[in-house]
This record gives sequence, C-alpha cells and structure tokens, in this order.
Amino acid sequence: MNDTSSEEQLLEFLYACPVGLIECDLDGEIGLMNPHAMQHLLPLAGQRDAGNLFAALEQHAPEMRGLVSVYKPATGKICDGHRIFVDLGSGRRTRAPQVLACTMVKLGPDRLMVTLSDISQQVVQEERLRQADTWFATLLDGASDYAALAITPSGEIASANACFTRQTGHDCAAVIGRNLADILDTDGGGGDLRLEEQVEIAGRDGWHLQEGWQSRANGQPYWCQRLVVARPDGDSPFPTGFSVVLRDVPRRDAAGEDMRRLLTCDPLTGASNRRHFSQIAEREQAHWRDLRQPLSLIVLDLDHFKAVNDTYGHPVGDALLCRVVDACTMLLPARGIFARLGGEEFGALLPRHDREKAVGLAEHMRAAIAGVEIETPKGTLRATASLGWATLEEADGSIDALIMLADNRLYAAKRAGRNQVYRPQVHAA
Repeated sequence: MNDTSSEEQLLEFLYACPVGLIECDLDGEIGLMNPHAMQHLLPLAGQRDAGNLFAALEQHAPEMRGLVSVYKPATGKICDGHRIFVDLGSGRRTRAPQVLACTMVKLGPDRLMVTLSDISQQVVQEERLRQADTWFATLLDGASDYAALAITPSGEIASANACFTRQTGHDCAAVIGRNLADILDTDGGGGDLRLEEQVEIAGRDGWHLQEGWQSRANGQPYWCQRLVVARPDGDSPFPTGFSVVLRDVPRRDAAGEDMRRLLTCDPLTGASNRRHFSQIAEREQAHWRDLRQPLSLIVLDLDHFKAVNDTYGHPVGDALLCRVVDACTMLLPARGIFARLGGEEFGALLPRHDREKAVGLAEHMRAAIAGVEIETPKGTLRATASLGWATLEEADGSIDALIMLADNRLYAAKRAGRNQVYRPQVHAA
C-alpha cells in the first residue's frame, strides 16, 4: 500500500513539475517523460523518433549525444543548463527565438535524468544587458582617450582631434576633406558593416555601434570600437553630419576566446553551431532590411551518411564530417559562416551574395566534398552531398522561409539523383 501510494505521489509530482523531466538510457531511449518534456520535445522531433532523446534533438542539438559518449564517470552531471536554440529566427522582429536549457545527470551505468526548461525570455534580457553594457562602456570607460571626428553625410572628414593621430598614425590635419572610408579599413571580416552602411543606419536610428579589427597607417591591426552618431538639423529629418568616435580597446583574452569558441562552435567539427548561426542570421536579416544587400543561404546534406556510420563506424563518420567542414570553410567568403545545423546537414550563410554567386559557390562546395577521401580498413571512403540554396529576397525577408526554401531545394536535388546542386526546372514553351 505504501509502495502504491509513493508511486502515485511520484507520478503526481512528475505531472505537476513545471520543467520537463525525461528518464532515458545512455543511447537516448526514453523510459519516462512528463507532459512538460513532451511539450518541448515533440515539436523538435518532427519526423524523427520522439521516443529517443538524441534522435529528437538531432536537428537542433546534435552535440548532445557526443556529450554523453565522452562522459566517463559512473555518475555525475554531464551538462548544466546547456542551451538549445530551437528555431533560427523569424520574419517578425518582435518574436524572440525559443531557447531551451538542458541539464543531464548520469544516475548510473545506463541511466540518465534530463531536464528541459524554456529560457527564451531570459536570453532576450541577457542580450539587452550586453548591449547596454557595451554602450555605457563606450561612454564611460577611458573617456579621455578616444579619437573624435566629424564627417559630412557623404563621409568626408570635417575635423579630427589629436587623439586620432595618436591612435591611427594618420595626421589629423592632412585628412581633412578626405573620405573616412579611404583612410580607415572599415570593411573587415566578421560581419562588420562598411562606413557608408553605418552612416545610413545612424541616420535612421540616431547612432550605430560596432567593434572589430581596424588598421593603423602602418598597416598594424588593432581592436576598435566605432560609434557613429547623427547630428540633427533642427526640425529637418536629415542630419547635417555625423560624429565618429574610435576607441582602441583590449582584444578579448585567450580565456575569453576559448569561451567564445565553446559558445559558438560545434564541438566535433569546429563549424559554427546552430546558436551562432541563429544570431548571425538575425543580424544579417536586420542588415538586409536596412540596406537591401543580397543575402543567400546554401544548405547541404551528405548523401547516405547513415550507411557510412553503419558500415565504417561512428569514429570514421565523425572524421568525414570534420573533413567536409574543412573543405567547405576553405571556400567561404570573408563574411560568410559555415554551420552544422543537424547531424550531417550544414548551412552556409552568405551576406552580399546574390543568387548567381550562391549557386556558383554551392557547385564549388559540391566538387570539394566529392574530392574528400578517407582511408579505412574497409577501403577508401568517398563522400558526396546534395545542395540547395535560396535568397532572402525570394523568401520575402523571412529567415524561416529562407531555410525552408533552401531545404526544399536540397531534397529536390536528392530526388534528382544526389551529388548535385539544385537547378530550377526549365519547361519548354
């Protein structure tokens, strides 16, 4: 009677618990799952096996299986609050991406307890705090040591203070009348906007702030915060000019870089992870709205990858994924990112790439993957991939629609015979 009562109380607790609870074995086969967990997990699984935790999460968090496999102690906490970014943005700027926090505890040789909770609003607040911190640091931290310039709406330098010379090596008197974009390299990698793009956004929003690599007169790079502020002209909606502030700030230290890689990179392949892809996609979507620059996406899926794991084993399959990432990232343009979106599915986000450039790059990636070879005890392993592409313009500015369109074209390439880039069907008149 007591055992029955205890079991009923446990079931009542599981049902009422405000977070998702899952019990499964080390292979991910679920034995117990409460309603909150079901609410989170079933939409993620899609057509995959919702009875297996790792299969359900494969499209959104392929690293979870690896975290369990490399954890060797008999018991203990495998991960605590590991963040899973569920979607990749939306055409509606008001909608925040859904983020789940996952904690996994190993209870025994073949038993895991997993919790899932929705922390989407917390992540939004964290991002707002980071933006505020950057803004106030720019205003208050070392305010006596910054280069200040005034530029015209077309970017010509009207004035510059002495610190501009000390910071950049360019004589502040000699640069008057020259275009700031010609003096400073403001179009580095990592997604930095060009000066004219910063000015355009500042003219609309009042200010624009970014940080990235800057070049001194002698070519030496340094890490710089750049703030562009519009100067209004009475009641006119158009600014008469802009103030530009340049601050030489310390580059992130090694520990910070390690943390950045941990948060932005897939632990197996080194490609960007889904979370980082989501963040960059949202940023580039905003740039597309502001500036109407081309933005394209390539998605690729390795052909018959399950057969690779079944025939050669997961270690060889993992090595193949790493080689594919190496081959594709070698072809990536400066502002592009290459991300692992699922088990064997990858995506390349390509700012300033129109349809023609995206299709051309996709074909180069297909050829590079077809050239990958791995020697195994069972013979030489070769890979092929099917690729789809889409532009944000034809997706009407929606990241969700962009991904869906590229995915549909990827599967069309598979149906057409695999090892190819999607090509639109041309019907004879």
